Amino acid sequence: MTVDPESAEAPTASTPTDLREVVREGYARIARGEASSCCGPAGGCAVPDAPGLAEQVGYGRAELDALPDGANLGLSCGNPTALAALRPGEVVLDLGSGAGLDVFVAGPKVGPSGRVIGVDMTADMLARARRNAAAYRARTGLDNVEFRLGEIEHLPVADASVDVVLSNCVLNLSPDKAQVWREIARVLKPGGRVAVSDLALLEPLPAGVVASVEALIGCVAGAVLVSETERLVRAAGLVEARLVAKPEYVRALTTLQDPLYRAIADALPAGRSVADYVTSLDIHAARPRAGRASCC
Repeated sequence: MTVDPESAEAPTASTPTDLREVVREGYARIARGEASSCCGPAGGCAVPDAPGLAEQVGYGRAELDALPDGANLGLSCGNPTALAALRPGEVVLDLGSGAGLDVFVAGPKVGPSGRVIGVDMTADMLARARRNAAAYRARTGLDNVEFRLGEIEHLPVADASVDVVLSNCVLNLSPDKAQVWREIARVLKPGGRVAVSDLALLEPLPAGVVASVEALIGCVAGAVLVSETERLVRAAGLVEARLVAKPEYVRALTTLQDPLYRAIADALPAGRSVADYVTSLDIHAARPRAGRASCC
C-alpha cells in the first residue's frame, strides 16, 4: 500500500463514518484511474510492480496471466484463494473485492457449478469489476461470478449461504472489525470456512507513528494486534482459528521503497524496522458444524 506523504493534504477522519468515507473515496479514485491510493487523496495502496508484488505474496504466474487486464491493482497482502483450498461447486464470498482479483482467481477453482460473489462499498470499483467480469467470461467460458454493492459490516448476503469467505488486505480498514467478524460468521454455512489475508501489528506502533499515519488515513493505522484479531475471530463464534504471520509483504514493500512504509520507518526508534511492528497475517477459521457448540 503506497502513499506519497509529500503530495496533497489528506483529509482527517475523526469518526468511523468519516474514515469509511475517506477510504471509499480513495478507492473510487483508484478505480477511476485518478490516483493509486486507498489511504488518502493522492497517495496509494497500489504499487508500480503489481504483478511482482502479487507473486511475492503467493500468487502463481499462471493465475496472474489469466486475469482480465486491470483486475490486479497491487492491493493484496496475501493470497486467500490459496489458503482456502477451494473446491468445485462451492459458494465463495470475497469481502472488499475491488477490481475482482480474487473473484477471478477463485472462479475457475469452483467451476461452473460454483459461485463467487464479490462485495465492495465503492460504486466506481464495482463498475470496474463488472467490466472485468465480461472479459473473464469471454476468456474462461464461465458465468459464475457477480459483484454486489455493500459494506463489509453489513453484507448483502443471506444467512448461512456461503461455503468460504475470502478477504485480502481489507479488514484492517474497517472502523468496526468486531461487526465484520460477526457478519462473516452469519453468512457462513455450518462448517464453512474463512481464509483471510490482512495486515496486523506484532506490537503497538509508537504513538508518534500512529499519529502521522492516521493523518494520511494510512492503511497500517487501522491494523490491530495479532492477539486482538484472534480475540475478534473467537468472539464471533468461529472455531479452529489459526493465524500465521507472513512477513514477505512488508519486506517486499520495503524493497520497493514504498513511500508510506519509508515514512513509517523514518519515524521509528533507531534500530527498529517496519517489519518489527507490521505483518501480513493469514487467518484461518470456521463456523461450527450443526450441533457443535463453540467453546471459546
